[in-house]
Amino acid sequence: MTELLEALYRGQNDRVDELLAQAPELNVFEAAALGKADRVRRLLDLVERGADPNTLARNPHIQTSALHAAAAGENKDSAVRFELCKLLLEHGADPNLRQGQDGFRAIDAARQNGDKEVELLLVDHGAEG
Repeated sequence: MTELLEALYRGQNDRVDELLAQAPELNVFEAAALGKADRVRRLLDLVERGADPNTLARNPHIQTSALHAAAAGENKDSAVRFELCKLLLEHGADPNLRQGQDGFRAIDAARQNGDKEVELLLVDHGAEG
């Protein structure tokens, strides 16, 4: 996991701000987790060239996908979560992809957040209940 994602997941907002101030080139996981829809769109251009939108992060402890990160909600509002999830689903993200060993799915994140719109979007794209 990148230092930026680790700080974000630990709620270390000052550290996140410090790292973002260095203007890093965000990867798809970071962009989705931070709600950076424009960056996700640019990265999705790679999908149209053959990249797999269902790639899991290499971290052995948190093997998340961009869709999992997009559906998570601590640092972005529901409209941004919806837009990011929609973009990823339209580019072939699997709504039933399980996160690493714990089996957590994007729909689980939506339910955890109480985000009915994202939950319905995922179901509309084939997420199992």
